[in-house]
Amino acid sequence: MTSPRTVAIDERKAPEDCVTMVDVRQGVDALDRALVTLLAERQRYMDAAARIKPNRDAVFDQARIDDVVAKVLKAAEPAGLSPDIAEPVWRLLIDRCIAHEFGTWDQTRA
Repeated sequence: MTSPRTVAIDERKAPEDCVTMVDVRQGVDALDRALVTLLAERQRYMDAAARIKPNRDAVFDQARIDDVVAKVLKAAEPAGLSPDIAEPVWRLLIDRCIAHEFGTWDQTRA
């Protein structure tokens, strides 16, 4: 599967134009579908990392985790994303991606 250059997001009203909960839910659902596509691509990068890393000890890298979170927090501010949402979401995402990468690393070396 090749990675898309752009991610399509279904039509939706801008949040400030929503007047009903149906409008809000349609917007959220459209964004969730786009996020799934992006997260699937991110997962494929974790598969590539598992394939490339020379040993299992290289899978967990605290310095890289700290770097990713710092970059996310820097990008979150101008985007209007609360750090109270961004940081725990990315830390959980990273945790789950590391678990996935360990599993993939083990499967490719079995």
